[in-house]
Amino acid sequence: MRFSINVDCTPGEARQFFGLPDVLPMQQDLMDQLSKKLAENIQTMEPEALMKTWVPALFQGWSDMQKNFWGQMGGMNFNMNQASSPSASQDKPETPANKRKR
Repeated sequence: MRFSINVDCTPGEARQFFGLPDVLPMQQDLMDQLSKKLAENIQTMEPEALMKTWVPALFQGWSDMQKNFWGQMGGMNFNMNQASSPSASQDKPETPANKRKR
């Protein structure tokens, strides 16, 4: 047997039905505090102060990234000459010319 129930209610009504607390006043208070703090910070931050704060950190980040990149690349072997590698003859596909040489 299968049956379904559709309930048409608001989120507040559902919270009240299930006995959950009403968090709307708390959310509203937090949003008011957040908007107040944002307004204060926007007024105190000037473009020049923002540039002095962010630009050195940006260049320091690029410098660190470049050092890490070159440090990782320093340990790699970039030998492009495959004739000198011992496995070069093993990697060649079997051809009639290769069979005659053996």
